[in-house]
Amino acid sequence: MLRAIIILLFLLTYNLPSFSNNKEYFLMLKNNKVNVRYGPSLKSPVKFVYNKILLPVKIIDKKDTFRRIIDHKKNAGWIHISQLRPSKSLVLLDNKIMFSKNSKFSNPLVKLSKGRLVIIKKCEENWCKVKTDNFQGWIMTDNVWGIN
Repeated sequence: MLRAIIILLFLLTYNLPSFSNNKEYFLMLKNNKVNVRYGPSLKSPVKFVYNKILLPVKIIDKKDTFRRIIDHKKNAGWIHISQLRPSKSLVLLDNKIMFSKNSKFSNPLVKLSKGRLVIIKKCEENWCKVKTDNFQGWIMTDNVWGIN
C-alpha cells in the first residue's frame, strides 16, 4: 500500500509542470469570425469579435476548453480552443524592410508597414522567411508579435 502511494505521489509530482498556467505561448485565429468573451464559458457575454483569420494571439491563461488571450493591441478575453490553431503568422510592431535573403546586405524587396500580418514560411536565428500579398522574403524578428 505504501509503495502504491509513493508511486502515485511520484507520478503527480512528475506531471505537475504540464498543468502550469504560467507558460505563455502564441496561437492564431482559425476562422474569419471569432468571438472573444468576458469569461471562460459559452454563456459569458461576447466582449468583441475578431474578423481577421490567422491573427496571432498570446495565450496567457487557460481554463477547461477556453484560453485567455491578449493581442498586439493589448485587447484581452477568452476564446474557445476550437477557434485557435498553432501560430504561423506575425504582426509587425514597427515598419520593416523585406529582404531577398536573411541578411541586411541582400536586396531589399518591399517596405512593410506597422500592423501588417505576414505568414511565416520558416525561421532562422533572428530572421523569418515570410509571405504577404504578392511578396515573399526575409524580415528581422525584432519588434514582431507572434514569436516566443
